[in-house]
Amino acid sequence: MQNSFLEHVNITVSDPHKTANLLCDLFDWNIRWQGPAKNEGFTIHVGTDDHYLAVYSAGRNKEGCKPTYVTRGGLNHVGVVVDDLDAVEDKVVKAGYKPHSHADYEPGRRFYFDDDDGIEFEVVSYADAS
Repeated sequence: MQNSFLEHVNITVSDPHKTANLLCDLFDWNIRWQGPAKNEGFTIHVGTDDHYLAVYSAGRNKEGCKPTYVTRGGLNHVGVVVDDLDAVEDKVVKAGYKPHSHADYEPGRRFYFDDDDGIEFEVVSYADAS
């Protein structure tokens, strides 16, 4: 059987630098690459050695946001696993975002927050799982 894994997801944001810096601060990620992209845009690859988010902004042909949970093919949220959920939640609050939809469930805990572009992030920890 072939070994496969998710390498990256590409999302459109208003300011790739701002989004990449936020993700680096919250999740201790790093910028892997950045440069020009399609439609005279700009992309930053931010993540780890194994996986990343490509945060992209178009230089032209910009469109408004559409509700993702009702749009086929829309991005509903980005899930990030962390070791210390409380520490990351503190960083989210200090960055000016409001955590919501907290849940403890088998096998872990989670909360969500929305960034400035309305992208919902799910932050989850399985560290307390037995």
